[in-house]
Amino acid sequence: MTRIIGIDPGSRITGFGVIDVEGGRVSYVTSGCVRMTDVSLPARLKTIFEGISEIVATYHPHVMAIEQVFMRHNVDSALKLGQARGAAICAGVVQSLLVYEYTPAQIKQAIAGKGNAAKAQVQHMVKALLKLPGSPQADAADALACALCHSHVHQTLQILNASKGQAVRGMRAGRLR
Repeated sequence: MTRIIGIDPGSRITGFGVIDVEGGRVSYVTSGCVRMTDVSLPARLKTIFEGISEIVATYHPHVMAIEQVFMRHNVDSALKLGQARGAAICAGVVQSLLVYEYTPAQIKQAIAGKGNAAKAQVQHMVKALLKLPGSPQADAADALACALCHSHVHQTLQILNASKGQAVRGMRAGRLR
């Protein structure tokens, strides 16, 4: 069993979602948001670090999947988002988690089948894939989507590595030419 924590970083609201993956099946563990009420950015970063640290200590995930920063128009917002990501990543790394990063388009592609899917589509697919009774809050849904994306990528890599291993064993046995 692998436990994955997904993070949707934000300088005001950071979403988190924890899932378990076992034998190709995923199951929901928990999700929610770390909300910042502080005015200063350093205080908000501390809140993110402490909040994610507490969640990691409570749920003991094996890996962290986090959304990469993307910049549309506002450079200042992108810089703050990058700092929020850094605080969340540090919270995981301090507790020895491996950290994997995914672009928003990669996450949407893995969950909804298209890289430009709307937030509502991602929320709907997260609800369906995890068999949730209701839709999680948007930031928590994005974090769960990030965790699910890592699950899909990791499972695909395991299959490819297993196939590669079989091919190498076959070549050693003289079966493949």
